[in-house]
Amino acid sequence: MARYFMHLSYRGAPFHGWQNQPGEVTVQSVLEQALSTLLRRPTAIVGAGRTDAGVNASMMIAHFDADRPLEPRAVNSLVGPDIAVYSIRAVHPDAHARFDATERTYHYRAIEQKSPFLYPLAWFTRPLDYEAMNRAAALLLETDDFTSFAKLHSDAKTNLCRVTRAEWVADPATGGMTFVISANRFLRNMVRAVVGTLVDVGRGKMTVEEFGAVIAAKNRCAAGTSMPPHALYLANIRYPYYTAQ
Repeated sequence: MARYFMHLSYRGAPFHGWQNQPGEVTVQSVLEQALSTLLRRPTAIVGAGRTDAGVNASMMIAHFDADRPLEPRAVNSLVGPDIAVYSIRAVHPDAHARFDATERTYHYRAIEQKSPFLYPLAWFTRPLDYEAMNRAAALLLETDDFTSFAKLHSDAKTNLCRVTRAEWVADPATGGMTFVISANRFLRNMVRAVVGTLVDVGRGKMTVEEFGAVIAAKNRCAAGTSMPPHALYLANIRYPYYTAQ
């Protein structure tokens, strides 16, 4: 048996998140069914992250074990139009898509001009003060405790994360702005809660100083509401020994 890393992407709307759940169609369940059919034995797959229902991935890495290599087109023929597999490459036997990842990056896409082509995959908003939002976002690099942005009653053992990038940047693909955040790990619902609180800053409902107080409060009730999932993307995953192709 050999271990393989699979590089793929997916649109989140048709799925109840990444992770297997009883009675629900998830990205993991669709992939496992396809792999099990092709390999003619039950085949489990482990993803680099567990995106929530409706969240997209422009890049996901997952690993599985098999007794022979598979072609991406074979998997693509079985997973439907909302999942795309780009490569399947053998890695060392102990490689782990989730635990070996050293950094993950998420994008949240916002547009200020209504578009019938972008609305399912971006958040439509009136103009925001992105300069103030970026001053607030910079404070995320000065803390490691993200309790204020963590989903309540989750099973996370710690709310500590190391954020290395957090900023709004112009997005040529949409003509809007995209929030880019990179960290060694993320808490469930963390990015959507961070963006929702930054939007309060951008709307003038919260000052940069008050955003800092939200971080210091270590209380989810102090932060803003979570943003809709359809504009959020898992965008990049870094490993010390593997580069997606």
